[in-house]
Amino acid sequence: MNQPAHRSRPWTLIADHLEHLGTRTVFALPGDDMALLAAVEDRDVDVVLCRDQRNAVFMAVGYALASGTPGVCAVGKGPAFTNALTGLLEARSAAAPVILVADGTALSRLGTGAFQEFDQMAAVRPFTKWAARVDRADQLPAVLEKATAICLNGTPGPVYVEIAEQIQETPPAPRILRGTAAPHRLAPDGDVLRETADLIATARRPLLLAGGGTRHRNAGRRVETLGELIGAGMFCTASGRGSLDENHALFCGVAGLYSTGPAARLWAETDLVIALGSRLEETATFGWPEPFEAPVIQVTADEQTLVGGPRGRAVLGDVARTVSGWAGFLAFGAPAASWTERVRAARAELHARARARSAAAAAAPLSTRPAVVQVLDALRDVVPDDSVLVQENGLQDMWSYHFPHWSCGSRGGSVVPSEQTPLGFGAAAAVGVAHAQPGRPVVALAGDGAFHLFRSELPTLADSGSPVLYVVLDNGGYGWLQTNLDQVSGGSSRFTFVADRDTGTGELARSLGIGHWRVDSWGDLEGILRKAWEQCASGVPTVVEVAVALGDVPPGVETPGGDFPQREAPAGEQD
Repeated sequence: MNQPAHRSRPWTLIADHLEHLGTRTVFALPGDDMALLAAVEDRDVDVVLCRDQRNAVFMAVGYALASGTPGVCAVGKGPAFTNALTGLLEARSAAAPVILVADGTALSRLGTGAFQEFDQMAAVRPFTKWAARVDRADQLPAVLEKATAICLNGTPGPVYVEIAEQIQETPPAPRILRGTAAPHRLAPDGDVLRETADLIATARRPLLLAGGGTRHRNAGRRVETLGELIGAGMFCTASGRGSLDENHALFCGVAGLYSTGPAARLWAETDLVIALGSRLEETATFGWPEPFEAPVIQVTADEQTLVGGPRGRAVLGDVARTVSGWAGFLAFGAPAASWTERVRAARAELHARARARSAAAAAAPLSTRPAVVQVLDALRDVVPDDSVLVQENGLQDMWSYHFPHWSCGSRGGSVVPSEQTPLGFGAAAAVGVAHAQPGRPVVALAGDGAFHLFRSELPTLADSGSPVLYVVLDNGGYGWLQTNLDQVSGGSSRFTFVADRDTGTGELARSLGIGHWRVDSWGDLEGILRKAWEQCASGVPTVVEVAVALGDVPPGVETPGGDFPQREAPAGEQD
């Protein structure tokens, strides 16, 4: 690097701050000056050089969700910055602690029509918890410290730091490192704990719902212990997946959109919901009986995420501290045996239905396209049980949200898109997950439409050596859009979102040294997945494309209706 030393000084301080955070990876498509790369050239900091700024932020989100520590992303200005906004939208919705650092037009040239000038501060504020522009080098240490505190505390979320071009000409103030950066775990009010503990103690048919705020907050399985003591059925939201042991005898799956049949009936019968770290978003509550008459205790670290209601109770505080605090107030008697047995019976029926679907798929000729349940069965048999499954949210890959077709067990992990569900998020986030937890198996399950938005990053995948196994469910395009179109057109529209054609992924992957396999019949499925996993486990990123049928949809999704499927009441009678 021939970068003048003074030009990299602010970025040197940023690199110092990253080491202070314990962050060893930055996801970046830097601006033209290359100051970031000059600053980390001789440091133990891995920079994943991306092809698209949106994917760079997605990777940082995956890193943050998997590690619970800040994911860091660096981009240029103007269009480079605007490309990153979709990633910031996802980070905010997913409550991911992400720090985005971007270049900014020099103070002396603002308002002059300078090259790539754009009011980035005005544009970024709706997407972040906090945003700051640094116009003087001596401001930088304090801004970095505050940005870190804000992104980690309360409900985590993204922050933005803009580095004005002129500060690269001046040395920053000395750095002040004030201990290891970590979130503050706020304890709830004692009176509120006592009031809600009394409500829990009187419930006869309780349900526990673990949201994204339970991630990294369930050390010692204290949530499952609470569930056992009160005899509660246990669910998670999609974003809370991986926080509970899904092998637990009282766990019954993912709530809302993904609860059908016996699981949905539990929601119709409950007399108390304890929502831990959940914003009770639309996907998590979809299909709940209306009106929902059971009281809901919502535990959240941020009052902005409270959901009101005449029967609601709010507990402002950290999930772990709240659950521990309840233990000091609750006088536990024996849980209601009849309710516990209903919960166990619902779980058993979910497993029986899953086995029946797998058996029905196995009865098809070996030349038949694999059913998605067979893909999930084979994955479960092939990959280690501590694998992290990184998901998308398309028509076929939605099967993986339906317990027990995929279970995180007691050792498995999960990273999913938020309510925003941007296409391609999971495929990109998997790279971040692999860097956050090196040595842990990472599997990304994506539809072909989502994966194709990520394909520009295949060189990034190869260069970074991220050993991710990509399982791509190929239904020919955008299956959810096609089924919605068929719903309104009767299948006779001249427009189409799907087509049976070669994706071209194999040739590109092989040219980059990435493993590639193709499965067109279920008889070949498990054998190919085993070979692909062996290749991936040896350190080679690997893609397996699996041909699936457009009509192979999960329970409760048979009739599309725009954003959500149409369901007849009661939801519990579906499937």
